[in-house]
Amino acid sequence: MKGVQQPPEFHPEGDVFVHTLLLLQELPHPCPPALAWGALLHDVGKPPTFRVAPDRIRFDNHVDIGVKMAEAICRRLRFSNDATEQILALVANHMRFAQVSQMKDSTFKRFVRMPHFEDHLELHRLDCQSSHRDLTSYRFTRARIAAMPPETIRPVPLISGDDLIAAGYMPGPSFKKILALVEDAQLEGRLESKDGAMEYVRREFPAQAQDASSN
Repeated sequence: MKGVQQPPEFHPEGDVFVHTLLLLQELPHPCPPALAWGALLHDVGKPPTFRVAPDRIRFDNHVDIGVKMAEAICRRLRFSNDATEQILALVANHMRFAQVSQMKDSTFKRFVRMPHFEDHLELHRLDCQSSHRDLTSYRFTRARIAAMPPETIRPVPLISGDDLIAAGYMPGPSFKKILALVEDAQLEGRLESKDGAMEYVRREFPAQAQDASSN
């Protein structure tokens, strides 16, 4: 990471190495090990993706590359599967906070119910504090979570695969898509009852119902 420059408008503190050191210095004590490793590796994909574009320095696809590099490091160090999974999740999702204000309710709720989301939020805060120091997305995320009753973030599913089978649908790959769309509508407040969910399914997926009834 040493000597890998960054766009000064986002990283006035310096190169990737300086940014990472500053972030590590701000880690809480005690610190969850996965958070510490996620902090160390969150920008590991920047050196191999560095390029100078006409408008500014860019790191195209650095998150995806970083996840692959972080996985190789975790496997080499023989981390547990659980620790590796959380470290990779921290690396994979650390840039998503830039979109929180544009996320639909369903997307946002799925985002914040990731395992150990507090670690994701803390890494984002530290990332901002160690660079441009703009905590707008961090504060927005906290406020949006606070405004949502917990039961609306993790609601009890309105329907299941058994309900689809009872309604005449044949089990198959389409079940996952149907149930995901029903959950989206539930998370966005457009569906609030089992009857409403089944009516939505029959309306949105009539072909499957017809195919099932004909069999």
